[in-house]
Amino acid sequence: MRAIACSVRRTNAVQVVAENKTKPTRASVTEFINSIDDPQKRADARKVAAMMRKSTGKRAKMWGSSMVGFGQYHYRYASGREGNFFLTGFSPRKSALTVYIMPGFEGYRKQMEKLGPHKTGKSCLYLKNLASVDRNALEEIIRDSVSVMKKRYG
Repeated sequence: MRAIACSVRRTNAVQVVAENKTKPTRASVTEFINSIDDPQKRADARKVAAMMRKSTGKRAKMWGSSMVGFGQYHYRYASGREGNFFLTGFSPRKSALTVYIMPGFEGYRKQMEKLGPHKTGKSCLYLKNLASVDRNALEEIIRDSVSVMKKRYG
């Protein structure tokens, strides 16, 4: 599961769970994408957004100030922590386009081999640009990860 920016602290044996810091906002996704300085990164963001909308059937929402998310699921951990997060999303960072594949990459070895140059974190796929990757493999990973998340969380 993707680590979400938050904190948990204990006070006199009572657990205090901090609120999830990454939430949907009312900010305009179109304005955010249009504000990307680099024309290639802006075009890549539009293409990934189209893939994600097709995979989720949902419109994009801003999550925080720099993440674009599609769909939503509710999670609850054994610790009692719970919240909402997007099914899939992306963030056009300076160093790479970050694509969020929420279930992680364990089941996608074949697609990852076909994908082309990339790096991964726990649920983050880092791409320098879309021109260097197999878009069919990327779309398959996104589509399948959304399906996994919907089955897992309803």
